[in-house]
Amino acid sequence: MMRGGGPGNAGGPEAVVAELKAASKVFRSGGTEIVALQATDLSVRRGELLLILGPSGSGKTTLLSLIGCVLYPTDGCVCVQGVNTRDLNDTAMARLRLSEIGFVFQQFNLIAPLTAAENVSAPLRLRGLPEGEIRERVDRALALVGMEPRRRSLPRQLSGGEQQRIAIARALVTDPAIVLCDEPTAALDARSIEVVMEKLRELANAGKAVAVVTHDPRLQSLADRTIEIESGRVVADE
Repeated sequence: MMRGGGPGNAGGPEAVVAELKAASKVFRSGGTEIVALQATDLSVRRGELLLILGPSGSGKTTLLSLIGCVLYPTDGCVCVQGVNTRDLNDTAMARLRLSEIGFVFQQFNLIAPLTAAENVSAPLRLRGLPEGEIRERVDRALALVGMEPRRRSLPRQLSGGEQQRIAIARALVTDPAIVLCDEPTAALDARSIEVVMEKLRELANAGKAVAVVTHDPRLQSLADRTIEIESGRVVADE
């Protein structure tokens, strides 16, 4: 299904943020080969909320990991912002991930002793940015997800939905081109799911490329596009 509204929905090659070209992933253990993802062509565009739907073990997280440059393809290639990642060494790849890709995970992965604001600031400190710029970026990211009032709260003082919104702010604070979410609503109650998905929808409307892995077909109503994966193969692209 397609929805209008995002800046990237106009199409055109300039809107492509990440692209898989015949990219596949095979894991080998001894003499055994496991095909996690068969050769796949896929474009992720600016202003698009893409839902990657499939049962457990279907290959959807492998696909997301290839888009996010966490895994290298066995064959084919992955391009991010027009850069073929096969041409990058480990240092350049890490720099690309930190600057262009934001990750949101099912279990939030917040650091328990740190406040919400300190958690959000972590990627910026890895980049060694000045303190004043860090504060400005953290304030902006927290405002985008409506969590400014909880900036001094520790993770244990936040609900599941609030923790996930902090995790989204952390993913956004570097101003990445693409936000990748691996089952971001699986640990949430119904109301929190609605709030988190609304925030992701708003990010896409503001021009980010957003890709969400899920096994929950109820989330399709907020997506611009849904692809379905079974046994490591894309079986539908709507």
